[in-house]
Amino acid sequence: MYLHPVIFAGGSGTRLWPLSREFYPKPFLSITGPHTMLQETILRLDGIEGMAQPTVVCNEEHRFLVAEQARQIGQLPQSILLEPAGRNTAPALTLAALALEDLARGEYDPLILAFPADHAIGDVAAFQSAVNVAVDLAKEDAIATLGVTPDSPHTGYGYMRVGARLSGSRPGTNGAAYELAEFVEKPDEVTAEGMLETEEYLWNSGMFILRASAWLEEIERFRPDIAEVCRGAYNGGTKDGIFYRPDSQMFAECPADTVDYAVMERITATDYAGNRRAAVVPMNAGWSDLGTWAAIMDISAKDANGNVIRGDVYAHEVRDSMIHGQHRLVSVVGLEDVIVVEMSDAVLVADKNRVQDVKDLVDTLKSDERYEQENHRRVHRPWGWYETVDFGPRFQVKQLTVNPGAAMSLQMHHHRAEHWVVVSGTAKVTKAGEQFLLHENQAAYVQIGEQHRLENPGTIPLKIIEVQTGSYLGEDDIVRFEDRYNRS
Repeated sequence: MYLHPVIFAGGSGTRLWPLSREFYPKPFLSITGPHTMLQETILRLDGIEGMAQPTVVCNEEHRFLVAEQARQIGQLPQSILLEPAGRNTAPALTLAALALEDLARGEYDPLILAFPADHAIGDVAAFQSAVNVAVDLAKEDAIATLGVTPDSPHTGYGYMRVGARLSGSRPGTNGAAYELAEFVEKPDEVTAEGMLETEEYLWNSGMFILRASAWLEEIERFRPDIAEVCRGAYNGGTKDGIFYRPDSQMFAECPADTVDYAVMERITATDYAGNRRAAVVPMNAGWSDLGTWAAIMDISAKDANGNVIRGDVYAHEVRDSMIHGQHRLVSVVGLEDVIVVEMSDAVLVADKNRVQDVKDLVDTLKSDERYEQENHRRVHRPWGWYETVDFGPRFQVKQLTVNPGAAMSLQMHHHRAEHWVVVSGTAKVTKAGEQFLLHENQAAYVQIGEQHRLENPGTIPLKIIEVQTGSYLGEDDIVRFEDRYNRS
């Protein structure tokens, strides 16, 4: 029997700006260690018996990030489902269940382990123990979720009230299983304190263990509109290697909803008299959703003054603060309860108790069409990456790194010319129908309107300095004629 991990990697992580950006969000960042959040999510499944390669649901823009980060840890996904638009976790799980049902071809009923890609787990053994209990419940046709044993009256999490202990489950955290009595929205502090005292409530982790058939049956029962659109979009989709693209026009009509709202709240012991059981397994595994800078600070090692210091930082009479520097010296004097995050193109300074408001700041940046909410200076592409070095009226300077064996699309620009200088490696250049090689310190010039392509035929990264000149230098001034990565 195979267990199929389904990993939701569609989150934006706007409250972690400026580290998290729209096109390089939280799941793809290294926050708690050397691996990214996505990689840690995949790696913590290692050791659970019967685990298949993961199915990842993500945004079209992030498909190569998912594939590359999974490749780096030797865990290429079974499938990467590309959402044409974000519609939250209920449609994402529906697409994944349809894909796994398709994979099984009626030979078995897939068991799904559905997890967000951007949560931290401190105790992997405790996490795996809770998963194994939930798997046993799912085998009996229940829909199980993992509930986090709370250690504080946190107002930023949803809660679940546990009901009667299920027969056959072991007492104690990470072994017991209970009826899921009801979901409770994020409470105020007084309510949260009262809930904590009853010992009947767990934090909602957003992790679910269930059979594909169970989910499809319940989503069709409670949200037939979501089920119908997702089935049509999946059936009308196209396969591209490990990528699967549901029909974008059909999926655009799909309502947005979460697994909790669409199904789970309707099959709890309080609200639903049907046959399928909703169950919860308590988990005490050092869990955090890392939803804010304060949450990252909570799980980080602190100095004698309660500070979390990263990077080249000088802190004088600073207490209970987080100073995160990446590119230059950061000096902070006489402050308390602050978050300071410095990056090459943006700096955030915030009251530690107001970090939820960072999302509102990012919304403003987006409405003002600031690139800083979308991308870092270093922008990743399937062929490598580029980083803006300098820019001004009618010019822009970039550093390009093209991976061995990779190639840009065959393309042209209506408004800009490009000058390439090879810093290291070997470049294969296609220009106006001709091909030639460039070596270190050699250069090429591409005129406005001229078809061109840059490739790396070598075994080491190709590094290029690119100088763009022209009346418009936006990334949307690209007309592609051929592209090995199937970009439009």
